[in-house]
Amino acid sequence: MKKQTLYNLLLSLAAVVLLWAMWFIAALCLRNDYILPNFTDAFREMGRLLGEAAFWRAFAGTVLRTVVSFLISLVLGVLFAVLASLKRGIRAFFAPIVSILRTVPTMAIILMLLIWTTPRVAPVIVTFLVLFPAVYAAMLTSLDEVKERYGEVTKVYKIPASRKIFRMYLPLSAPSILSESGSILSMGLKITVSGEVLANTYQSIGGLMQDAKMFVEMPRLMALTLICILVGFALEGLLALISKCVGRWRA
Repeated sequence: MKKQTLYNLLLSLAAVVLLWAMWFIAALCLRNDYILPNFTDAFREMGRLLGEAAFWRAFAGTVLRTVVSFLISLVLGVLFAVLASLKRGIRAFFAPIVSILRTVPTMAIILMLLIWTTPRVAPVIVTFLVLFPAVYAAMLTSLDEVKERYGEVTKVYKIPASRKIFRMYLPLSAPSILSESGSILSMGLKITVSGEVLANTYQSIGGLMQDAKMFVEMPRLMALTLICILVGFALEGLLALISKCVGRWRA
């Protein structure tokens, strides 16, 4: 098991080195900071950003919007998935809604939301609309697996629905949904930042990216992009660790 973990870690490190090498070679060939800044300039700009109070206010705003959207999606996604697993009619009702939310263009939603709401609220709503189907589908799949494994037992012993949900379905599905939550939350950060860019949200990572683009500050734009990537990795890793701890605790 330890050998496999070390092997996976080395492969991940090799992928990071490959991406860095591609960036280095592309920047060396182009030799134009207005198209692609070099590695050193981007990291120097990242250091400047981390020392600015305005950046941390923007960072806090973006993370807060992401977490709020994720928590609302998680609560509603789990709630409706549980109902859908218990009643086929509810599952059939939500199937087209989830399909529509998956296929509606994100940019179209943001443009409409900017008319109806504000640049601060629009990214939260659009992130929720993207994350909710993902949470719902992941939870429903996990619940279906639990039902397939223990459904006959609950029928034989005539276990009440409330006990099935809170004593069996939710606890047994927790490790699975937590492991999926890392990638969903990371995707939520990406959607939130995209929404902030389109909405030009004040005090946000997306707003800083929009400003950097307007003033053609490519090293700053690349630095902000790298920060988003690192934060996404951190959030994904944190939830993966929590999922592992929950799995061990249950074992």
